[in-house]
Amino acid sequence: MEPVCNLSEKRCTPCEGGIPPLPQEKIDRLLRSLEGWGQTGGEISKTFEFRNYYETMAFVNAIAWISHRENHHPDLEVGYRQCRVRYSTHAIGGLSENDFICAAKIERSLFSV
Repeated sequence: MEPVCNLSEKRCTPCEGGIPPLPQEKIDRLLRSLEGWGQTGGEISKTFEFRNYYETMAFVNAIAWISHRENHHPDLEVGYRQCRVRYSTHAIGGLSENDFICAAKIERSLFSV
């Protein structure tokens, strides 16, 4: 199993297509290292809960910063006290290691405050 800390130390690589999505056995292995994340089809997601809107928006801004640095952007569903984060590599029609790297960076950012 690849620990979250190892994934969060990696950098996303540009993906313009032409490579296959990750095989399911690798997806399963990487998911085991990300607590609370699940797979639905060709994406991984997790819903984060917060005490109030301010905390939710602070989290969304942290994700925006991570996404900008990695040039890999999730779909976000934002509510008053929650945010659902969904990753998929659209250029390849499935999951790449970039999705797991960004998910791990989000997890690390939550616990490094």
